[in-house]
Amino acid sequence: MSGTPAHAEVMAQAEAYAEAVYFARAEVFETMCHDRFQMTLIGEDGATFWDKAAYLDRVRGRQPFDGAASYGIMDLDVAGDQIARVHLWVDVPPARYEDHLGFVRQDGQWKLLTKVFRVAETLDAKG
Repeated sequence: MSGTPAHAEVMAQAEAYAEAVYFARAEVFETMCHDRFQMTLIGEDGATFWDKAAYLDRVRGRQPFDGAASYGIMDLDVAGDQIARVHLWVDVPPARYEDHLGFVRQDGQWKLLTKVFRVAETLDAKG
């Protein structure tokens, strides 16, 4: 429900997530991601899966982009005070990714538990 403290907390996590993706900030994901984090890419050849350690390696393996982060939060829903989902897009040139994120509250903090994503489009040279 928008306007609630939980909604504001999840929105802050979503924004931090998108900026951390864009700027390749693995240290953000070290604390944001639940220990049982699971990431799934849905591509032309089916699903590819990564756990938290593999995701952190992927983020550490690339350079951050210059300029302002390019992302948009399309939808956010908080169910009670324990689970939330976020639908957003974030640019990681040369692609724009569409992400569906699942958060859970653990020990008073929102933790990213699941990420299911796809390549939404290929960006032109200008991004």
